[in-house]
Amino acid sequence: MATIIALTNQKGGVGKTTTSSALAAGLSSFYHKKVLAIDLDPQGSLGFSLGLDIEECSTIHDVLTGQVPIQEAIQTTDYCDIITSNILLSGAELEFTSSDRDILLKKALSPVAVNYDYIIIDTPPALNILTVNAYATSDHLIIPMAPEILSLLGVSQLKETVDSVRQSVNPNLNILGIILTKYNPRTLLAREVKEMADNIASQMGTHVFDVQIRTSVTVAEAPAHGLSVFDHAPNAKPSIDYQSFVKEVVSRTEGFRQATLRR
Repeated sequence: MATIIALTNQKGGVGKTTTSSALAAGLSSFYHKKVLAIDLDPQGSLGFSLGLDIEECSTIHDVLTGQVPIQEAIQTTDYCDIITSNILLSGAELEFTSSDRDILLKKALSPVAVNYDYIIIDTPPALNILTVNAYATSDHLIIPMAPEILSLLGVSQLKETVDSVRQSVNPNLNILGIILTKYNPRTLLAREVKEMADNIASQMGTHVFDVQIRTSVTVAEAPAHGLSVFDHAPNAKPSIDYQSFVKEVVSRTEGFRQATLRR
């Protein structure tokens, strides 16, 4: 059965989609894992980042509204399988009105989860029904955070939603960690935010990842070429950092799995 990880932060511009793309590509390329990526962001950037034509295909919206079975929405890229998104998903808050609206994604994934080692979910920059569906489905959350105060506030506001999901539909939801992105260790603000992130992580029962993703223009360039950051600029600082991040994710998830089995 797949380990399901959602990347989440209600603050936009924190590198959430870039981190989702790097994690999916890294798990496949470096660890030979079978990966399914799911784009729950109506902007549809994840599929584009992985080199997919997102215009002429079935989407996660089609799956969640029952228009197509999930197997028909899965597409293959050079890195992983993926289910894309589009702007129609922005109406989910009003469109999903059934009594099981919080677990539509969980129910949709059940026929295919056994086929994958990891399922990576890119969530929208908001705390809405799409985010709740991702939390209800996932084993772990990863919180990308840029070294800025507003990003820090976004992280602190997640805790209430996480607690609510734990109390209702997913009591075993684990926060795997906070990953600092767009990081410049030379700035005082970055160092101060890292210290505050450590404090927030402690309050949420988790940790800040050991590696920070350093800032570089190569991260912004990679999606335009339909390549992962590893293929676009393998020697760039973010590529090196993301490779360490993927290694840490594998270590943490496998350690968590083993600990769970021993209980």
